[in-house]
Amino acid sequence: MDDERIVDLFFERDEYALFAVTQKYGRYCYAIAFNILHNKEDADESVNDTYMSAWKRIPPHRPMVLSTFLGKITRRISFNKWRYSTREKRGGGELQLALDELSEVLSSSENVEKDCEKYELSKSIGEFLFALPQTERDVFISRYWFVADIKEISQKFEFSESKTKSMLLRTREKLKKHLIQEGLI
Repeated sequence: MDDERIVDLFFERDEYALFAVTQKYGRYCYAIAFNILHNKEDADESVNDTYMSAWKRIPPHRPMVLSTFLGKITRRISFNKWRYSTREKRGGGELQLALDELSEVLSSSENVEKDCEKYELSKSIGEFLFALPQTERDVFISRYWFVADIKEISQKFEFSESKTKSMLLRTREKLKKHLIQEGLI
């Protein structure tokens, strides 16, 4: 079933929309949640919360790209669940490692959110990613959107782990340079 029809089912308040979303995007949402949470039960719960959130948001919102809409909801819910579960025990895990790697680029003496609006930062990062070669973009997104570990990325792209780490480091450095040129950090 195509995405437009699934969204129409949401607008009609037809519960079949939830079945259709589960069939088409269940694995996608679960992969995002599991990469963040590394716990089957928590990932399942995040995915179910994603469906509930989508049910509440559609209508009135009509997503342009359903997969992206669901992915963003899943990431937000999973990050919130991860923050809650690790509030007292900081450190460890791929998520913390990925966030630490990006913080080297995005942090400054002041909070990034105080320095620029989220919209400007998102737009600039999007432009940066669009300008990257396809493979470099895919590796970067695998790491920082899907929170995949280095070994998984290396296997997927058939690179050595050191090549993957080097590529990510160079891309973060390019991103930092880009954001400096844009005046965002």
